[in-house]
Amino acid sequence: MVNRELIEVFSEIAREKNVERSELATILEELFLYVIEKEYGDSSNCSCIVNIDKGEIEIYSEKTIVEEVDDYKIEITLAEAIEKEPEAIDLELGDPFVEVIDPRVFGRRLVATAKQFFAQRLRDIERNYIYEDYANRIGEIIIGVVHQTQRDGVYVNIEQAELRMPRSEQIKTERYRRGDTVRAVIKSVEVTPKGPDIIISRADNHFLYKLFELEVPEIEDGIIEITSISRYPGERSKIIVRSNDRRIDPVGACVGMRGSRIQAIVRELSNEKIDIVNFSEQTEILITRALSPAKPLRLFIDDEKNYCVALFEDEGLDAAIGRNGMNINLASKLTDYKIDAYGVNQYERIQEDQKTSIAEIEGVGDEISSLLSSMDIEVVSDLLDADMDDILKNSQISENILDGVYEAVQNFVEREVNEDFEYKDDELEGDVSLSLNGDEEE
Repeated sequence: MVNRELIEVFSEIAREKNVERSELATILEELFLYVIEKEYGDSSNCSCIVNIDKGEIEIYSEKTIVEEVDDYKIEITLAEAIEKEPEAIDLELGDPFVEVIDPRVFGRRLVATAKQFFAQRLRDIERNYIYEDYANRIGEIIIGVVHQTQRDGVYVNIEQAELRMPRSEQIKTERYRRGDTVRAVIKSVEVTPKGPDIIISRADNHFLYKLFELEVPEIEDGIIEITSISRYPGERSKIIVRSNDRRIDPVGACVGMRGSRIQAIVRELSNEKIDIVNFSEQTEILITRALSPAKPLRLFIDDEKNYCVALFEDEGLDAAIGRNGMNINLASKLTDYKIDAYGVNQYERIQEDQKTSIAEIEGVGDEISSLLSSMDIEVVSDLLDADMDDILKNSQISENILDGVYEAVQNFVEREVNEDFEYKDDELEGDVSLSLNGDEEE
């Protein structure tokens, strides 16, 4: 009766914690072995069987029949064995004897120890359930409630699980308060000593993808595909879409009637502007669309190096590059082509500069220019088109000296450009530097 009541108590706790009955039996078996080890210092010769349905708990201790007991945990005299089990009269010295242990012998110690052990095992099981659940849901969108906000991130609760959204995964313009409802995508799940670390994100490209999948049934059905995404979370995004059905316009389907679909996504992303680009097999058309709303006059494309020079009207160059280089960078990431943007006059001036003789550039001595000339490298464009390894291999110029030549040429080109074009503010000047060098300046 005691055993059944004990099992019922633990069963009720297990039901509250959503622990399966089979798992409960394993926990109780581990519990009694743990109590035995705490009581006697060793449980290696003991076993426990718990039958939840019948309410039975059976604990066995295997001992050896000896004449005189040295270690009562693993030894027993024949007289004691017969007293406990009359059938042991047939046993001899050295024979094994299985002693049945009544759980009631542990008394109140069992209750106190059991509570602590059971609570810890339940926490472990809960953590394991949470890990397995969320590890299988990476890439899904979840909706949770903000539990607390800290400097390093926002913590979101969904039932028993706590999810973390680091600052790097947040939309910078958003502010989160306790009690706010948050929608995000599950990015990763890792095991830590404190339990599963579930990372969620609103800044990840996949979050934008899943939002489109939710709002545009044709994407979920596979009729329309999103082939590429680039984002500045909360500010601007570009996506490339293509249709597997010629009758369906992919851009129109994503926008929706009167913009209903795209507006729902924009609102979710704190008014993040989204450019939807129709896919094209032709690189020139695809890059032109990716640079929208800017319209390039000409494109010079090197497919082998995934490089493109885009020419714009001089007065429209700042719009083409975008604030802090945003438009040109998004287009580059979207198409996987490094894109440099120039005004027409600016590019013509650069082309003229590239016809300048290497010998005329400050910092390049006569000896170096002569060595380069012997390799048919006479002007700036020859040097820029040449392979650095070939120059080092076929000349007496060291790598450090060649690096200095490249730096002198770069300084010459930038100086000429800056002298030819004056800009009114530092932000635009930074954008022009970005388009020349391809490196973002912070």
